[in-house]
Amino acid sequence: MMIDFRTDPSRYRHWKLRCEGATATLAMDVDEGGGLEPGYELKLNSYDLGVDIELNDAVQRLRFEHPEIRSVIITSGKERVFCAGANIRMLAQASHPFKVNFCKFTNETRIAIEDATRNSGQFYLTAISGSCAGGGYELALATDYILMADDRSTSVSLPELPLLAVLPATGGLTRLVDKRRVRKDRADFFCTTAEGVKGKRAVDWRLVDEMVARTQMSEAVARRATEFAARSDRPANERGILLGPLLRDIGAQTIKYDHLAVELDRQRSVATLTVSGPARPAPSREELHNLGCEFYPLAVARELEDAILHLRCNEETIHTWVFRTRGDAGLVYSYDQLLIENSGDWLVREIRLYLKRVLKRIDVSSRSIFALIEPGSCFAGTLFEIALAADRTYMLRGTGRGEQLPPSAIWLTEMNFGALPMGNGLSRLASRFTGEPKQTDELHKRLGAEIDATLAEQLGLVSFTPDDIDWEDEVRLAIEERAAFSSDALTGMEASLRFAGPETLETKIFGRLSAWQNWIFQRPNAVGEKGALKLYGTGRRAEFDARRA
Repeated sequence: MMIDFRTDPSRYRHWKLRCEGATATLAMDVDEGGGLEPGYELKLNSYDLGVDIELNDAVQRLRFEHPEIRSVIITSGKERVFCAGANIRMLAQASHPFKVNFCKFTNETRIAIEDATRNSGQFYLTAISGSCAGGGYELALATDYILMADDRSTSVSLPELPLLAVLPATGGLTRLVDKRRVRKDRADFFCTTAEGVKGKRAVDWRLVDEMVARTQMSEAVARRATEFAARSDRPANERGILLGPLLRDIGAQTIKYDHLAVELDRQRSVATLTVSGPARPAPSREELHNLGCEFYPLAVARELEDAILHLRCNEETIHTWVFRTRGDAGLVYSYDQLLIENSGDWLVREIRLYLKRVLKRIDVSSRSIFALIEPGSCFAGTLFEIALAADRTYMLRGTGRGEQLPPSAIWLTEMNFGALPMGNGLSRLASRFTGEPKQTDELHKRLGAEIDATLAEQLGLVSFTPDDIDWEDEVRLAIEERAAFSSDALTGMEASLRFAGPETLETKIFGRLSAWQNWIFQRPNAVGEKGALKLYGTGRRAEFDARRA
């Protein structure tokens, strides 16, 4: 079954979105029979990938379609339960790659919620009534304020370790100690106690922010939402833009969008993604708003994101992604200038933040990533960020034989110097030159200047610069070599090398936590025939290998 990440509110089965004034409410009301695949029921507001695809879409639409929304309440549409977390039977029957991709996507969605609070002026808070377990509590942790009903049935818990022999895979451990500053001994107790914590202890330990009598919950949540909305700088009277249907044509070996073409070579395990540059110069700020989702940077971001998610989940055996571009670098530069000069505009801000999130999806994808800069390429500014995200970049020196295209060139813009940071908080240039921090200052002097292959190599912007005689052989051998290596070892190596510099909540989640969860998901204690995840709900007790590894 092909997983499709495209959806819209008219097709939601699991979430109810309501907007009133400056506040939106996202109520989780999971359809038990609405799982992506047969074999499990989504009871107790437990979720699978389909539930999170809708959540991701709702978070995105609130940012672009509702500039008036300043606070977002996440709550449950069911009585006496908030969310039981990821559906255990779904996890038990899923393949290992699916489980890992599922956890990665849910992590990205929760980080997008935090990004909306921090950078978009949409403050997220959670109202918990009833049991809030595992991934349900991890969803609450992604918001910046948690209200909890003060009754005998409401509790929060991360029971994955004692019940399933796995970890809270959506950043729960990291957010406890790094975001909410829970003391490590209390976090240790909390994560090994299946029944969780409730009442005053939950507040005292900073697991939640506020206890409210159940009868006063609605009033308290509305009051807090109003308080947080008052701090926002989002415009009250601007018109949002509709994120219309994303057009895509999938063939046997191709995926085509308006500005992106993907060619699949399954025999060589390679996907080639070619981004086409804009066809016309950047519009005015007023025209930008009228263009809506057809505005080139936004359109490209949507297409790239969909292609990345599609390749991750539906083309698991494609080991290597090769990025190319085609077009006029000067036109790309004009769009970057528009994004830079109008950074105070709410829509421009959202587009820049969206580009940042899409590029981060490349950073954390467990694929080998190459970029090829050739005659006729338009790796300028924002599109050059794709090359900077690559594990290796090859740039052809000179022009290809018989080609009438301009020589290979790179253009730097202000978008390369902090506007699109990685998960470590640094620009990709700063991450690239952690051993030469002054190099980014030198590169900033070359804004808007055409940089040819010889200079690009001298400046450290590319890996190799073969001429047209060696180009095809060098690129082919590099790709073939990659396919011969262990995919597991490559995933570990690439994830370790991509995030030089400071460690942040995000790098901990996608580097350390994801790596350990990836390993634990394959261990017999969790997924073996006598493992806890396999036996959950059967009444049989798991049998563990007691050796510590």
